Amino acid sequence: MKIVGEKDVLYLKEDLVAYECDGYTMTKGTPKAVVFVKNTEQVSQIVKYLNSVKVPYIARGAGTGLSGGATPLGGEVIISLVRMKKLLHLDLENRKAVVEPGYVNLKLTQSISDKGYYYAPDPSSQYACTIGGNVAENAGGAHCLKYGVTTNHILGLEVVLPNGDIIQLGEEGIPDRPGYDLLGLLTGSEGTLGIVTKITVKVLKNPEGKKTVLAYYDDINDASQAVSDIISAGIIPAALEMMDSTAIEGVEAAAFPVGHPKDIAAFLLIEVDGIAAGIDDQIEEILTVCKNNNVREVKVAKDEAERALWWANRKTGFGAMGAISPDYLVQDGVIPRTRLPEVLAKIGEVSKKYGLRIANIFHAGDGNLHPLVLFDARVPGESERASKAGSECLKVCADAGGSITGEHGVGIEKSAEMRFIFTDEEIESQTNIRSVFNPEDLLNPGKLFPQPGRCAEIKQELKKAEAQ
Repeated sequence: MKIVGEKDVLYLKEDLVAYECDGYTMTKGTPKAVVFVKNTEQVSQIVKYLNSVKVPYIARGAGTGLSGGATPLGGEVIISLVRMKKLLHLDLENRKAVVEPGYVNLKLTQSISDKGYYYAPDPSSQYACTIGGNVAENAGGAHCLKYGVTTNHILGLEVVLPNGDIIQLGEEGIPDRPGYDLLGLLTGSEGTLGIVTKITVKVLKNPEGKKTVLAYYDDINDASQAVSDIISAGIIPAALEMMDSTAIEGVEAAAFPVGHPKDIAAFLLIEVDGIAAGIDDQIEEILTVCKNNNVREVKVAKDEAERALWWANRKTGFGAMGAISPDYLVQDGVIPRTRLPEVLAKIGEVSKKYGLRIANIFHAGDGNLHPLVLFDARVPGESERASKAGSECLKVCADAGGSITGEHGVGIEKSAEMRFIFTDEEIESQTNIRSVFNPEDLLNPGKLFPQPGRCAEIKQELKKAEAQ
C-alpha cells in the first residue's frame, strides 16, 4: 500500500469476486488482492516486492480474455493495468502511436479516424478489450486475414521483467532489427514472460474504397467451397466471415438483428478494401464465385449504415449466444481452409455425441473456427460435458493439420490440449524459455503449458471417447 496508496488496493472478499475469472468462466479462483497501478515505476516496485516475499502475481487488463489467462489459481495478487490508459504519443507522419496497456483497442481508431487513420487489429471485444491484453494474447479479429494479428502491428514494447527490471524492446521505425525477435517472443506469451507497460503500434491510412457483401446459403458445404474459391481466384478480402444456422439464430435474437432468413444454413460476410479503382472488379468476381456455389441470395451493402449493421450483427456473435443459451463455451481452433466441410461435419458429430448444440462462428478466410458449445450450468453434468465437447472440437482441428488456438490464447482452458500439437520435448523447450525470464514461475503461474494431473485426465477422457 505504500507504493500505490490504500485506496488503490482491494483485499476484501466482496471486492475480489469480480476478479475470480476473465471471459472464460469455467474455472474461477480468488486472488489475494488487486492492486491498481498508474505507471511503469509502480509496476516495477510491486513486482520487486512480491518477488521478495515469494507471492505470485498476474497482470490483468479489461478481463475480456477467453482462455482464463487472467484467472487466479492459487491466491495470486492481480496487478490491474486499467488505469494506465493514455495515448502517449501520435506520429502520423511515421504512422505510429504509443499507448499504455490499459488503452482500449477501439478507442485508438476513434482517436485518429478523423485524421484518416485507423488501427487494424479488431477483436470482437474491441469496444472493451485493451491493447495490452491484445499483446499478451496476440489477438486477431475479423480483418486479420489481410492485415495480420497483433504481432504484425507492434513496433516496440516497454516491459517489466519478473525481477522488476524495466526494458525496452524494438526500435521505433525499424521493422526488422538484427538479433533475436524478442518483440515476437513477448507478443502472445500470455503474460508469462513480463508485464507490458508501453506499446508502440503501427497505424494505417484508411483505404480509399471499401465494400461489403452478404451471401446466404442453403448448404454449409457450398458456403465453405465459396470461401476456398474466393481465395483461389487471387482475391484476398479484408475479411471473410461465416456463421452457421445456430449462430445466426443467436445474433438475430440479440441487439443488432439484420433480418437474416430463418431457414438458411450459413451466411458469408465478405469485405474488400483498397484502391478505389479496383474495388468494383473484386466485388464482381466475388459475386460470380458465390453464384457458382449455389448461393440463395447475395447482395452488396447499399451504404455505410447497412454495412455497419451487418458488422454489428457479426461482432455480437459471442455475446448473442446468451439469448439462446444460459451458458456457452467458446473454442478457438484453426484448420486449413480446404478441410472446412470435413471439420464442420465432425464438430456436428461431437454435438450429437454430447447432446449439446454447437454454434459455429468463424474467420473462414484464414480457417479460424469458433465452435460455441451451448449448455446450462444449472443442469448437473452439463458443464463437464461441455468441457469435453470443447476439447474434442480442438482435437478435430489438430487432427486436420491445424492448431488449438488462433487468437484467444491457451491460458488454462487449453493447456492440456497443447499435447495435441506439441511433443513433450517441444513443450520442455518452451518452458525452458519461460524459465529464463520467469525462473520462479511467480508471474502468471499455471498458465499456457500442461499441468501433469490434468494432462493425464485429458488423455484418459480422449481414449474413452475414441472407444465409444
